[in-house]
Amino acid sequence: MKEKEENGAYSAPALDKGLDILEVLCKSENGLTQQEISGQLGRKLGEIYRMLNCLVQRNYVANYGNVYTITSKLFQLSHFHPPTYRLLTEALPLMEELSRAVSFPCDLRVYNNGFQTVVASIQPPNGLGFMTRVGSEIEVAPSASGLVLLAFQDPVITDIRIRECLLNTSESEIETFRKGLIEVASNGFASIKSKQYAGLHAISFPILDMNGNAVAAMTVPMLARIDGTNQLTHQEVAEKLKYCVSNLNQKIAKL
Repeated sequence: MKEKEENGAYSAPALDKGLDILEVLCKSENGLTQQEISGQLGRKLGEIYRMLNCLVQRNYVANYGNVYTITSKLFQLSHFHPPTYRLLTEALPLMEELSRAVSFPCDLRVYNNGFQTVVASIQPPNGLGFMTRVGSEIEVAPSASGLVLLAFQDPVITDIRIRECLLNTSESEIETFRKGLIEVASNGFASIKSKQYAGLHAISFPILDMNGNAVAAMTVPMLARIDGTNQLTHQEVAEKLKYCVSNLNQKIAKL
């Protein structure tokens, strides 16, 4: 039963318990045992046992032996949300065409509570390239797509996202990051050499809503070949990606 708190709001302890379990499992790459879940939540085993079994029965959580892991059900449900569903419906055919044209993978990412989540990923016909798995959560700051997702926002939203993404970061690093955002906003896209992987260059354009704010970033990660095979230049890929994103923006202008 719901209990009314001092501030007038109603609490739902059982729901809170279930959400706590889902959140702690979402943060675990390899799953957790009941004992580990109990320890991380600061709850007794008896407090989580029934709720954990319920989540397994509803397919939000999977049980492999003694280890519990999050399933993809929440991710799948999020795609039924009309704006996301419409975005993917319109984007996927264009992304497939783009990937064929440039011979590189491409992906679509959205901002998600201090991180970016990959909601679509297309592999080129040759099957080669630097790909990101759908559902992956990626840090914002080091990436071209992260710059795009923050640069094309209302200034207030940009400031909020900077605070979310750059916790425990020095003021000088934050200032450098802000300068990068200004440059990306001025150019209309991000094109940067990877700070994490050798030979990787990423180009990313914003998918904009009717107010000009980025609801997603479409990105082409380019790996330099060393076997003499001809590749499109960064500029050529940027032009094709810009054309693809322009078409998509027209289709979802009222998203």
